[in-house]
Amino acid sequence: MSSTAPSLRDLAKKLGLSHTTVSEALRDNPRVKPETRNRVHAVAEAAGYHYNPLAGALMSEMRRSRTTSFRGVIAIVDLDGPKGRPPAAARYHRDLTKGAIERAGELGFKAELFIVGHDGMTPQRLDTILHSRGIRAVFLLPVSESPDVTKLNWARYAGIYTDYVIEHPALHNICPNHYRAMLMAMQNLQALGYRRPGLVLQEHHDVRLFHRWEAAYWTHQNYYNPDKTNIPVLIPPEIERISFSKWFKKYNPDVVLCHHAEAIEWMRACGAKIPQTHGFCCLNTMMNPDVACAGLNLQPRLLGARGIELVIGQLYRNEYGIPDLPSTTTVPALWVDGLTVRRITPKK
Repeated sequence: MSSTAPSLRDLAKKLGLSHTTVSEALRDNPRVKPETRNRVHAVAEAAGYHYNPLAGALMSEMRRSRTTSFRGVIAIVDLDGPKGRPPAAARYHRDLTKGAIERAGELGFKAELFIVGHDGMTPQRLDTILHSRGIRAVFLLPVSESPDVTKLNWARYAGIYTDYVIEHPALHNICPNHYRAMLMAMQNLQALGYRRPGLVLQEHHDVRLFHRWEAAYWTHQNYYNPDKTNIPVLIPPEIERISFSKWFKKYNPDVVLCHHAEAIEWMRACGAKIPQTHGFCCLNTMMNPDVACAGLNLQPRLLGARGIELVIGQLYRNEYGIPDLPSTTTVPALWVDGLTVRRITPKK
């Protein structure tokens, strides 16, 4: 054989087998005897042959349908299911999924949603379906707790998780850049004239993101805020009126950064006028679509599109299985102007 990589027909000739048998053995088709599959894999590895499952699936589909209109399939996997999901999280998942499906279509793939867990199938059943249909790419939607997808046979799949962090198994992931987003919010508020920002976070949310919101807040306060007010961050187990009002009255921040727009009414109950005397910045404007808040758009639709690009890249490079060095890709947020802040004239 030449020094270049062998073709499938070269392998078939060397093994004394048909082209179809070699192709199906490399795809681990159970119709091929185990000893034959093992022999084909051994010879292919020794010869430096790398099987491309996309090309194999394409040829298989063309033989079945007599057409060239094949599109690879990417599984979008919802591990929690939509039942009981809070409205804000449901909107985020919807936009994330929409961005993924649209981008997959632009790149010649079809993305299908699979629901696992409370409302759907077991991970074992999902693994069987994906394998039987020749689906090799898995796009995992965010879950509220630490996800566990170890029941899938990851030797077969390329995968991406769309949040911080996945450890069971450790896969590549993509998520919003929360640290840079907080710095951007603080810089915009400072440019408007606010000097006493106060941050309110739910404890679980803060821990799940490895304290990125909080870390960026203190970075800006310590290095970029000339007044150095050092208002403590409020991080209760649940964000509720009593603890918020006590904190707000004690420290009187001139602008509050928080996910929940309910805080606007709590501020008003404490005597604040929004935006005349105080401002409010929403850390995720998607959570409060009916309130014209200033704040951050975390761009879930773009995140879905970029995530699909990453997993398709793995397919083209034949990168399957759990990565040795999982990487994190981040997507920037956008600042959104709103009616809850205004430009402040500094007092003399």
